[in-house]
This record gives sequence, C-alpha cells and structure tokens, in this order.
Amino acid sequence: MGQRYAAIDCGTNSTRLLVSDGTTADERLMRITRLGVGVDSTGRLAAEGIERTLACLRDYRAVMDGYDLAGVRITATSAARDASNSEEFFGPAEEIVGMRPELITGDEEARLSFLGATGELDPAGGPYLVVDIGGGSTEFALGGSRDGQMECWGAVSVNVGCVRMTEQYLHSDPPLAEELSSCLSVLALHWDDVRRELGDDLVRARLVGLAGTVSAAARIEQGLATYDRDRVHHFVLTKTAVEDVFRTLATERLEDRVHNPGLERERADVIVGGMCVLVSIMRSFGMSECLVSESDILDGLIASQVTRSAPSHPS
Repeated sequence: MGQRYAAIDCGTNSTRLLVSDGTTADERLMRITRLGVGVDSTGRLAAEGIERTLACLRDYRAVMDGYDLAGVRITATSAARDASNSEEFFGPAEEIVGMRPELITGDEEARLSFLGATGELDPAGGPYLVVDIGGGSTEFALGGSRDGQMECWGAVSVNVGCVRMTEQYLHSDPPLAEELSSCLSVLALHWDDVRRELGDDLVRARLVGLAGTVSAAARIEQGLATYDRDRVHHFVLTKTAVEDVFRTLATERLEDRVHNPGLERERADVIVGGMCVLVSIMRSFGMSECLVSESDILDGLIASQVTRSAPSHPS
C-alpha cells in the first residue's frame, strides 16, 4: 500500500471523510450535519449547523490522527458558497483539521466528482453524465473517452438540492400534490441551462448518480436494512424503480417514511426533495437507468493528491 491521503467534504447536508491510498479505502465515513440548514432563506450559516459540523470534524481529526498521512484536502461547497458568514465556520474548522477548507466553485465540484466517479469505468463505455445531487446544489459533468483516456468535457452546477427544494417547496407532511408539482416544474426549467452548457452529447450519455439521495434510493429498492457498499456501488436503478421509490416516499408521512429499510432516519425529512431532483433529471433527459456510484468527490480529492505527489518523469 502506498502513501495515504485524507479528503473531507463539508456539504450542505452531510460531512464526509475518506482515508485512502488512491486504490484502497481505509476509512469512508459520513455524518448528516446540516451545515446548510436555513441558508437558502437567511443567507447565513446557522450556529447549530456550524457546531454540528465542527463536532463531526473533531471526530474525523481523531480518526485521521491514527494514520501517517501524506496530505489532506478539505472542501466546502454549496452552503458555504451561499453564506455571508462562512468565516465563522472556516476559522474553527482550520484549527481542528490543521488546514483551511477550500471553498470550491460548482464547476470544480462537478469535475472532482467526475474524476472520482469514473475512475473505475471504461472510457469506451461512455459518454457519461455524472450527476451529484447535494443538499444545496446539483452538479453535472459530462465526459468520456479522448485518445483512450477518460476526460471531462464540460461541467455545470445548478442551485437545486434535497435541502434547498425541501425548504422552498415541500412544507406539508406528506407533501401536497401541488407542492410536488411546483417543485418538479421548477426543476425542469433548470435543466435548460444544463442542456445549453453541455450540448448534444447529453442525449447519448449514460447517467451516473452520486450522493445520499441516489444511494438511499438504491438501498430502498433492494431493501437493504444494513448498508453494504458492494451491493450499492454500481447498482443499476431503472427509471421504473426510481419512480416507484419516489411515489412511495412522497406519499408517506415522515413518521412512516423513517421505517423504510435503507433510509437513514436523519435523511428522511429531505429525501423527497432529493428524489424530486433525481426523477426530474431522468424524465427530462430521457434516461432509462442510473448507474449508482459510491465513488464521488472524495475519491476525486484523493486522486488529485495522488497525482500531485507522483514523481514526474522527463520524456
């Protein structure tokens, strides 16, 4: 095993850690911390969201201290991009981790997600549309083979996600039909920007879905009460299955929804918003299936460090 690196992603909904040498994962941890709770309406990170995330980072620091790490990257995404008081999180986070969080753009986030998600895929099997459904934003990256190598051709970030759509549109329990309709209608309009940015190759691309909403849909479809990465990673979700999971979750009260095998209790209140995003993408782009990937931006952050530290060989 080579040198180990760590990657931390501080998202709107969850905070995650990966320790890996670029091939084998030693640690892959996730905690729902809701750093971005209320950001959409207030424009600020809430004190409770900051403290939950900092508490998680303290635990992750303890895990990281058990390894001799060659490098660390910590990123902050949609919630921190939108908030006017991100420094209230960045300063304490730097003290805990020893490194200041990188406030990456949506485009950078999309490209890192593409790098991580396609690392095990055959370039010739593309093109691939990698979609990362987050809490506050959804990233799209399109790419495939160029001279036999995997390459990202274009990327775009859209300010829609499971937390943002829930806070804006889904106020009833369960959501009213008109709330769901409004949410789906707005989402469909956003995809016009994606088409314009990524072009005609979208129509022949294979959909690769990342992050908690997609992973939860795969676990619910399989009835996995206990998380099993081998059964989730590269599971194929058909459009019919996605529609069925969406219909089930959207018509249940929260107190009943939490009992679905495969759904984390902490995600149950925003999963319908996330499923609206996934369903809308598959409907709008005519996708018949979604390849689920548990490799994502964290793997991209690790890969970027491995590449950076690799010795250069003069030609």
